[in-house]
This record gives sequence, C-alpha cells and structure tokens, in this order.
Amino acid sequence: MIVTIFRSRLHREHEEEYARVAADMKSLVHTMPGFVSMKTFSAEDGERVSIVEFASQDAHDAWRAHPRHREAQKLGREKFYSAFRIQVCRVERDYTMPDPSAQ
Repeated sequence: MIVTIFRSRLHREHEEEYARVAADMKSLVHTMPGFVSMKTFSAEDGERVSIVEFASQDAHDAWRAHPRHREAQKLGREKFYSAFRIQVCRVERDYTMPDPSAQ
C-alpha cells in the first residue's frame, strides 16, 4: 500500500474556489482503480492534513498523473496554497484492532 500525507495551508482569499476544486478531486479519486481511502483533518492553527491510500504504486502514480488532478495541482501551487508538504510512503506493516461497536 502507498500512503500520501499531504499537509497544507490555504490562502484565505481562495477558500471558496479551493472547496469546489477539492470536492471535484474527492469525487474523481474515488473512481480511480486502486484507490483505498482519503481523510482530511484541520488543525486549530489552520494546517490541513490529508491522508490518501492507494493499493499499489501504479495506482498512486496513475492518480498523480491524471490530467484533472495535474490541473488541480497547478492551481494549488499557483493560487490555493501558501505552503504545502507531500510525503509518499510505502506501508511496511499494517495492524488493525476491530471496532467492537461496528459489529
């Protein structure tokens, strides 16, 4: 499994347009073969963290290279983000404890 950790800070003046593009990307990523999950969190200091999981490096690379995603990346660099950091990780171990309330 490949996990991308995407940390970012937004330019406040572009938050509405960012929200529209982010919703489009969220819909699109769910259609990608090999997509596993995505969750986004916001910290009190304004930093946002998204954790995106793909089943394989090939699936991750296909998402990274998707033309609509490439355009969103360009908008992010040029307009939406005041700062960002991307870390791409290969999962070496994965442990799970079932949620007893989910049974």
